Amino acid sequence: QVQLVESGGGLVQPGGSLRLSCEASGSISSIDAMGWYRQAPGKQRELVAVIRRGGSTTSADSVKGRFTISRDNAKNTVYLQMNSLKPEDTGTYYCNLRRGARSYWGQGTQVTVSP
Repeated sequence: QVQLVESGGGLVQPGGSLRLSCEASGSISSIDAMGWYRQAPGKQRELVAVIRRGGSTTSADSVKGRFTISRDNAKNTVYLQMNSLKPEDTGTYYCNLRRGARSYWGQGTQVTVSP
């Protein structure tokens, strides 16, 4: 089994920054990718950013230049640094881990961007 624990969400003003963390534990050998998704009320869950085993990353166009995904392999942790936050970044952010055909999700952390 795999457990993912997210932290770092909160309320921030437009233009502010937050850093999300996701620590993986359990059967986490041979991870193919870890990433962040978000879901706003009434909308589908969407990819924010992903980092693959080899270190390559992909980010949604809406966050390029503002959000950075990174990882600390020694801590089995992936981070999402979010700068220049906008109200449209508001949502529940979910950590995802992919290993082979299996996909695992964290419980989600709320990010609210509001004056």
